[in-house]
Amino acid sequence: MNCSNIKPESISLGVTDRCCVGNAGCEWDGTLRNVKVEPIFVQKVFDATLVNLQALSTVNNVRFTPKLGRNARIIKISNIRCKKFFNPENINDPRNLLVEPETMLSGGRFVKDGKGSPIEVVGPNGFRSEKIIFADTSECDKEGKGTPVFGTQKVRISGNVIVEIDAIIQTSGSRRRTITLTANVPITPVELTNFFELCIPSIYNSAFFPRFAEFCNILCETRLATNSISRDININPETGEISIDLIIAICISCEKKIIVPVQICVLSTGYPELSPEISPICTTFPSLFPKQIDEDSIEPRPPCKPKFSLDADDFIEDTEDIDFKTFD
Repeated sequence: MNCSNIKPESISLGVTDRCCVGNAGCEWDGTLRNVKVEPIFVQKVFDATLVNLQALSTVNNVRFTPKLGRNARIIKISNIRCKKFFNPENINDPRNLLVEPETMLSGGRFVKDGKGSPIEVVGPNGFRSEKIIFADTSECDKEGKGTPVFGTQKVRISGNVIVEIDAIIQTSGSRRRTITLTANVPITPVELTNFFELCIPSIYNSAFFPRFAEFCNILCETRLATNSISRDININPETGEISIDLIIAICISCEKKIIVPVQICVLSTGYPELSPEISPICTTFPSLFPKQIDEDSIEPRPPCKPKFSLDADDFIEDTEDIDFKTFD
């Protein structure tokens, strides 16, 4: 075989679309013909609460780039966008917009390791993001109900945001054009407090203690401080440098959950299988997941041939043409 003749089926340098859609690999023909029951071991949400918080940050004389030409001026602001800053090269970059929740419980407590550190277990995100809760649930267990625990949460916000402004400018030559101004803006660190109540199941009637999980997401919205181009935007006529006064709103959503591990049965059409990209070289590829080996998936084996034991008291010959006889 001459390997030099192997060529890709097609080569294209063009970008067909800037965005994409996902392929989960799950297909279903719409009937119950191939549906079967599968057991899975998952984390169940026993109780949850959602809290929305917001904070305002005022920033003055923020420098934007690029610089405008000499004697240029802004005619109109068509759009203002704000997004959180994140440096993928350094997760510990202090400029990363960060929300840090800290929770204290009343009516229950977090299980600790004897050194004062709460025990954390792995959550659905793959990180140790869940804390184990202990509380005396005997009183509510008698009524067949859950036990309430109360919490105080402090949310600390720090870092930077990226502000982009689409502006129509007019240069000294009376020409108008659209330009996007950008700035990396540090926000004022702030701490917010909120209270919540959650219900936990019995700690005595389960192999697992309940777990506490919390996660937050953050976004930002911004506008000119007084919504006036003449008051909020300052342009140096000689250098073209731009400084702008802004009001930045920080919007936060935090969700707290009580998690319990459970095993449940789900209706499944089988394991998802992705359609692989065809390679012109390899003819076979290894599997990525083990095959199902339960009794419903194993193909029936052919019947075994009769085996004769020398220690047997009775000898039976399997034949259809001869009468069966037993010899003592």
